[in-house]
This record gives sequence, C-alpha cells and structure tokens, in this order.
Amino acid sequence: MNSAAHVTNGHMRLGDEEKSSRLFIASVGSFEDPASRGTIDALVGWVEDHYREDLLNRPSKHVYVRKLPASAIKQIDLLRNSSIIHAQILRQFPEGHVITPMAHTDELYISHYNKDRGGDQGLYDKHYDGNLRFLSYGSVVRALIYLQSDATYKVVFHDSGIEKAFVTYDFGLLDFHRELHWVEGEYNPADQQRILLKCNYLVTPRHGGFAAQAVNAANTMVFYVVKAAMEYSKSPRNLPQRFVGLLCNLFRTLNNVHPLIPLALVAGTLALTGWLAYRLTP
Repeated sequence: MNSAAHVTNGHMRLGDEEKSSRLFIASVGSFEDPASRGTIDALVGWVEDHYREDLLNRPSKHVYVRKLPASAIKQIDLLRNSSIIHAQILRQFPEGHVITPMAHTDELYISHYNKDRGGDQGLYDKHYDGNLRFLSYGSVVRALIYLQSDATYKVVFHDSGIEKAFVTYDFGLLDFHRELHWVEGEYNPADQQRILLKCNYLVTPRHGGFAAQAVNAANTMVFYVVKAAMEYSKSPRNLPQRFVGLLCNLFRTLNNVHPLIPLALVAGTLALTGWLAYRLTP
C-alpha cells in the first residue's frame, strides 16, 4: 500500500497527494437495512415476472436500466444512489473528489455461466471490464449489486487479492479499468438464478470541468462499442457472429496484456485498409 494512505476506523483513506487514477481496491459489503432489502425483494419479484423466459434460457441477458419502466428505475435508484455505496467508494479517494453516476451505462444483468466462445464468454474468463487504464485522470468504479444469488460462484479480484462468493443483498465494488477479475464455478441449472445490477460511477476531483467531461465521454464511447459487440456475438449462431465473438475474445486477451495493444491493432487495421483502398483505386 502506498505510504500516502492510512487507516481510519478500519477503512482506507488516501492522502491528498495520492492520484485518483491509482487502483481502486475492490471491496465488498451488504445491504443490511430492512428498507433496502425490501426494495431488492420487490425488484427480484418484478424481474421474475417480466423476464420469465430469459431466466429459463441461456445465454446471459443485459438490459440498460434506462430502458426499464419508470417504476423499476425508481427502485433501482434507491440502491445505486445509496449512501453506503457512495461512502464506500469515496473512502479511497482524497478529500474533494466527487462521484458522477454514469447511469446511462447501468445495466440489469441476468447471469448464466456461459463459455461457448461467444462475445459474453469474457464475463467469466480473466478480464478487465474496461480498457482505459492508461488514462491518468479519474477512475471508474463499478458496483455489482446482487439482487439474488447463492454462493455457488466465486468472483476473484486478482489485483486486490480478494475473493468473494456473493449472495443475495451483497454488493462488490471494483475498479472498472484496472481490476483483473473472473468468475469461478460450473453451470448447474439447479442453482439459484443470479440477478444483479451493474452500476458505474466516475470519480474525479471536484470542478473537473472539461477533463471530467472528456473522460466520461471516452468511457461512454468505449462502453457502448464493446457492449454492442458482446451482445451481437453471444451464443453465436452464424459466421458473422462467430467472427465478432472471436474478435471479442482476442481483444480481451490482448487487453489483459496491455490496453494499448488492441487499440493499436484496430488503428493498424484501419490504416492498412485505407492504404490498400488507395493503392487499388484506379
């Protein structure tokens, strides 16, 4: 741990000189209050009613929270905007840092353990959620809020040295770009269905201005492109889907080595395509 950090009441607090772009150490917690648990129970009931077929079938399913009915969003807001999550995030940042919720990227996730070389296999293999860990400004923290889960799967947060078998009412916080993690377990149709929320938060110094807006925009662009490719190619059924799934898994592996490698590969491919088009044009 950096010498600029110290512990207060059992929680890590970073000194003001610590950069906000350091690794956010993964942490876990649980919603213990009756109101939050009641909200979670109500959401599980709603999901089981509205996504009955998706709960029975594979592969996994992601739905943007912003596309859900207003009544469901209102309940989700109570969880993703809860003081317990915001406080646990800010404990690891210097005074004066603020949270900007990236609600436009938040998702409801119905999880099925699915290793079929499709675009969503990376959800279970070793991976970083994002590929912008080379940025020196700001951090994106992801909250995994478990609406329903049993302890048959374990999430390994490699960089933080933490392992956790999450159950209903638990939540985990991780660095979106800098935490190598994966899921350990085997698919069993008799297991309790895993239903969770994936909520993202940008943390920057207060009054970040254009720099904060630029980082937010970069994260949003990469998030939507990667998510679209994963959704298109999950459980691939035709050649184009298999090809995109192959690219997703290739880029994930390269990103595990260094985030600039897949970006360089894309740039090189575009440059080569442009050069070939120029050379072949009469």
